[in-house]
Amino acid sequence: MLSGKLIQLIEDHWEPLTRRILLVIRADPRLPHFQTLLESDLQDRVGQISKNLGRWLAAGDDEHLAAEYATLGRNRYREAVPLEEVVHAMHLVKHRVLDFVRDQGIRQTSVEVYAQEELEHRVGQFFDAVVYHLVRGYEQAVHEAMTASLGAATRKRPGIYEQAFHEAMVATAVPPRPPGYGKR
Repeated sequence: MLSGKLIQLIEDHWEPLTRRILLVIRADPRLPHFQTLLESDLQDRVGQISKNLGRWLAAGDDEHLAAEYATLGRNRYREAVPLEEVVHAMHLVKHRVLDFVRDQGIRQTSVEVYAQEELEHRVGQFFDAVVYHLVRGYEQAVHEAMTASLGAATRKRPGIYEQAFHEAMVATAVPPRPPGYGKR
């Protein structure tokens, strides 16, 4: 039983909410690559999140959400924005949305308190799904870039793919644990 009033508040106030989020993102020193993105691109993206949130909360449109945020993840990879910045930015957006909901102070009856708690839970689920699809899209772009790079190398030197794959496996192998590791 989500409160339509709270969803409507988010949708109706997406512009000031977007401005508040942009200020936080621009001020965060852990997001240096976001400082280089165009203001209009960031404003459009954050505004789109606010609009998608209301639609998703009302209808649960998972397919649209998956496609849109996987594409955004691929775009952020192509823009050379580190994945940790993409995820951190989404966490900032999530927390500002939750702060906005809490700041509305609608809690009057037990039903409204429950509706607000349910909305906060669903907002958390929305952003969990967004981060998952962003990371998935980002990783797809990394894989595509590596495949293209390896494909070019194998055309020049047959057998190089197997060598590169072996080297990558060795480089990413978990190192052996030192004696006594994990003992108390």
